[in-house]
Amino acid sequence: MKVLFAFFASLFLLWSSFAYGQTLQLNELEYFEYSGLNVLVYSNRYNPIFFDEKTAGIELIHHGVRTATGGAVRLHHTPEQWDLVPEIVSRKVDVEGNFISTQLRYADFNFDSEIKVTPHHRGFRIEVFLEKPIPKELEGRAGLNFEFLPPDYWESTYLADGSPKLFPRYPASDAQVRPVSEKIQQIFDHSTFDDRGRGEFLEPLPISVANSYVLAPENPIRRVTIKSDSDIMFFDGRILAQNGWYVFRSILPSGKTGKVMEWYVEPHTIPDWVREPNIGFSQVGYTPGQQKRAIIELDKNDNPQSSAKIFKLTNDGSEVPVFTGKTEEWGRYLRYNYLVFDFSDVKDEGVYFIEYGGHRTNVFPIAKDVYKGIWHPTMDVWLPIQMDHMTVREAYRIWHGNAHQDDALQAPLNHNHFDGYSMGDTTDTRFEPFERIPGLDIGGWYDAGDFDIQTGSHNAVVMDLVQIYETFAPQRDMTYVDQQTRYVDIHRPDGKNDMLQQLEHGVLALVAQIENIGHPIRGIVVGNLYQYHHIGDAATITDNLPYNPNLEPYETDGLSSGTLDDRWAFTTRSVFMDYSTAASLAAASRVLKDFNPDLSQRALNCAMKMWDENVDVEPETQDGGRPFFNFMRVKTSAALQLFITTKEERFKSVFEEALWSQMDRTMFDTNRPGNFPVDNAFSYALMAYPHMDEDFHDKLRPYIFQYKEESEQETSVSPYEVPMGGRGWGGNTPIMKWAINNYLIHKYYPDLMDVESIFNAMNYILGCHPYSNVSFVSTIGVKSKQVTYGSNRADFTFIAGGVVPGLVLLQPDFYENKDDWPFLWGQNEAIITTATPYVFLAHAVEELAREINKELE
Repeated sequence: MKVLFAFFASLFLLWSSFAYGQTLQLNELEYFEYSGLNVLVYSNRYNPIFFDEKTAGIELIHHGVRTATGGAVRLHHTPEQWDLVPEIVSRKVDVEGNFISTQLRYADFNFDSEIKVTPHHRGFRIEVFLEKPIPKELEGRAGLNFEFLPPDYWESTYLADGSPKLFPRYPASDAQVRPVSEKIQQIFDHSTFDDRGRGEFLEPLPISVANSYVLAPENPIRRVTIKSDSDIMFFDGRILAQNGWYVFRSILPSGKTGKVMEWYVEPHTIPDWVREPNIGFSQVGYTPGQQKRAIIELDKNDNPQSSAKIFKLTNDGSEVPVFTGKTEEWGRYLRYNYLVFDFSDVKDEGVYFIEYGGHRTNVFPIAKDVYKGIWHPTMDVWLPIQMDHMTVREAYRIWHGNAHQDDALQAPLNHNHFDGYSMGDTTDTRFEPFERIPGLDIGGWYDAGDFDIQTGSHNAVVMDLVQIYETFAPQRDMTYVDQQTRYVDIHRPDGKNDMLQQLEHGVLALVAQIENIGHPIRGIVVGNLYQYHHIGDAATITDNLPYNPNLEPYETDGLSSGTLDDRWAFTTRSVFMDYSTAASLAAASRVLKDFNPDLSQRALNCAMKMWDENVDVEPETQDGGRPFFNFMRVKTSAALQLFITTKEERFKSVFEEALWSQMDRTMFDTNRPGNFPVDNAFSYALMAYPHMDEDFHDKLRPYIFQYKEESEQETSVSPYEVPMGGRGWGGNTPIMKWAINNYLIHKYYPDLMDVESIFNAMNYILGCHPYSNVSFVSTIGVKSKQVTYGSNRADFTFIAGGVVPGLVLLQPDFYENKDDWPFLWGQNEAIITTATPYVFLAHAVEELAREINKELE
C-alpha cells in the first residue's frame, strides 16, 4: 500500500509539475507565454486613423503564427474596419497577480468597461467588468468579441457543444436587413453599405450558438477551446467584408455591474514545441562574386547547430554536397536567436540549396545574370495595371476598363473624410462644393488596392522615374500606351520607351491639377466608403457619367447622371504640396523634352508657377519642428530640380544655402522629426552631385562619414544589417531608399562605401528577412508573394511585379508578414511608392553584379 501511495504521489507531483510548467506566465515584455503560445493583451492598440486593422486587442500567437485578434468589447457582431473601436484608457500589468487588465471606453456613449486576462489551468480567463450598467442604446449590441483568422481553419472542423460542424471555406451564412435607424453609425457618419437609398443595413446572423466550442479538434497545431456560461455566437465576418475574420461573440447582459461575463480560452500546445528554423536567403539567387549569407532564425528554445551545408543539383537531379561551413552565432534580436551562415566561397554557376539541422531550403541559382531584368514585371505589368483613366488589357484579360471619366467634383467644406482626406472652411478654388472641376479625367496611377489619386505619391514616383532614367537610361519597350484612345496593352511593344510613357502618364495628372485648379491638391478619392472598399474592376466604381444635380439618383440622360458617385477632389492648398509638385514637374520636364515637348514645357511652366507663388512664403515655425523640417525639405528639392533643369543660378544659390543648413541642423540630430535619414537633405545632396563642382563634392565628403557612422549604428541592431522598421506599415521602402543612397555614395565616393550593404538590402527584399524567406516581389524569385493586397485581393492572388511593404512589427517583439491573408494592407499592399524604389535598386544591383563578374574574369 505504501508503495502504491508513493507511486501515485509521484504521479501527482509529476502532473502538478507539468501543469504548472504549462501555465501561462507574464514575461519581461508584458505578455503571457509558454512553449507554443503567446497571449498579447493590448500590446497593440487600435489605429485612430484606420480603425480596426486586425492587429489589436487580445491576440494569440499560436505555435509561431498569429491566429486570433481583436479580443475586446465591440458594438457589432462582425466589426468592419470603419466601425467604432474602443479607446484604451489604461492598461495595467500586474506581475505579482499574473494578470493584465485594460480599461476601454466608447466616449460617444459614455460607456466604460474593463477586460481582465488571467492565466487559468492550461489557458486563460477573459473577464468583463462594468462599473455602470450598459447604456440603453447599447443593450443587445455591446458584446465580448474574439476573432480568428479564416485560412488557419479552412479544411477544418469545429465542435459546438459537442456537435461537429465545418468551418465555411467561403462565406455562406445567413443575414438579415434592419432599418438604418437601428444602426450604430460608422466614422463621420459614413457607410460601408450601399443601400441604394432604402434606409437599411445588413447584419449577419450567427452560424451557430453554443456554450462550448472546440476549434480544429483534429489539428493539435490550431486546436482551441472556448467555454462560457454565456451563449457564444459564431459569425462569419466575411458576409459583410472580404477582410472579415471568424468572430466568436457573447452579448453583455443588461442592467448588471461587476463581473458580467467570463470566458475560458485554452489553446492546445504541443509539449516542448520548437519553431522550425527560418533560413533566409535570396530567392533570386546570387552572382558568383558577391558575398553570400544565409540568416538562420531560431526559436529561443532551439539548440543552434554549428554548421550548415550547400548542395548542388546536377543535370540528372543528383544532390552533391559542395560546401560545409560554420554557423556564426549572432545572438538575440527581438524574440528569436540568429545564426549567420556565410557561403561566399561557392562561386560556380548552378542550382543549389541550403541544409541546416535536417531542414532544406528550396533551390536557388548562382549565375552571373541572376539580377538581369528582375525589374521587368514591375514596369511591364504592375505599374501599367495601376494606370488610371485607361483600359488595360493583358492578352485575353481586361484588368480594368477606362475608369473615372466623371472626374472630379469639388469636395464639400468642413468635411472629415477617410484615409487622411479632409476639407476646411474654404476650397482654395473657384469651384463650389460638388461642382465638377474640368480636365481631371486624365493620367495618374491608382495608389494601389485603393483607387485614389494621391498627389504626394505621384510626386515621389515621378521623381523616382526621372532618377532611374537619368542614372541608368533603360531602353525597354514592352507596353502599348495610347493616350488618345485611353488604351494600354501589356506585353505589346509600340516603339516608345516604356519608362517615358509611364512618366508622361503621371505628369499628365499633375499638370491637369495646376492648369485646371491653379495648384496641386491633396488628391482625388471616392466620396463613399462603399466605393472605397471596392474590389475588382475600377471602371465599375462609378457610372463614368458626370454628376448632374438636376437628375434623380440613378437617372441618366445618357451624358450625365443624378447618381452622386463621382470622385471628390480635396483641394486645400499647401506650400508643401506646391513645392513637392514643382520639384517633380521640373525634373520630369527635362526628361520629357524630346519625348513630349509640349507636355515638357507645360510641366516646367507649372513648376515655375508654383515656385514664383511661394518663393516669398516663410515657414510656419523656425524652431526645427516638423512644419519647418517639411517646408525646408520640399523647398530644397524644388530649388535643386529647377536648377538642374534651367541652370539658373538663383535656384542653385537657394538650394545650396538651404541644403547645408539642413544637413547641419537635421541630418544627425537625434531629436529631429522622422527616422534614419533616407529621404532628406542628404538624399538631395547625392542627387545634386553630378551637377555640382569639386568644391561641393569635397564639402559633402565629411557628411558621408557621419552618414556611415549613423548607418552602422542603425543597421547593427539586427543580423540582416539593414535599417529595420515596420511599425504599422512594413519597412521595405525605407530599406530600399537607404540602399539607393549607398549605391550613389559608392558611385561617387567608392573609397567610402562598398557594395555589400546594397546587396544586403536587395537580398532582404528577395527573401533574407525574418518570419519567412519568401520574396516580397511577386513572381521574382523561386518563391515569391502569391497573395497580396491589390485590386484582385479577394481572389487571393497577386499582380506580377508588385512589391509589398513587408514585415510589420507587432509590439513588442513579433515581426509578421502573412502569406495566406492579403487584407492586412500594412504587410501586403503593393503601392506605387514601393514599386519605383525597387526598380531603381534592381537596376543598381544589376549594374554592380556586372562589375563584380568582370573582376572575376
